[in-house]
Amino acid sequence: MHEKKSLLILVAGPYRSGTNDDPDRIAANVKAMTDTALELYRRGHLPVLGEWFALPLIEAAGSRQTGDEVFNEIFHPVAVRLVAHCDAVLRIGGPSAGADEMVRTGEREGKIIFNRLEEIAPCQPTALREEEGQ
Repeated sequence: MHEKKSLLILVAGPYRSGTNDDPDRIAANVKAMTDTALELYRRGHLPVLGEWFALPLIEAAGSRQTGDEVFNEIFHPVAVRLVAHCDAVLRIGGPSAGADEMVRTGEREGKIIFNRLEEIAPCQPTALREEEGQ
């Protein structure tokens, strides 16, 4: 288990990997990351997914399909930039070149790398501690 302070944690898992770009399979991958994010939140941390930033930007930029030029311009670069603002990266799920890239980026930037949710200690978020006078 690692520290007890609240961390900003990027959840990195497969998005397109193994899906053949099937929307239902991509949705299942996003659900797995989102479910993990919810568990992190309930443990007192602030989770984030690159998809939460990238997908609205991709839509606004006029992408017509997953993997097109607009999609590729934004999707992974957003997550790489996001790592710089996080305390840690949690790698979940199966094979994924993109998720592995987020882990390598986190390692290069000195971020904490977690490979299992169970490695992350629950905590009380800083804002709650301050409200309670701790």
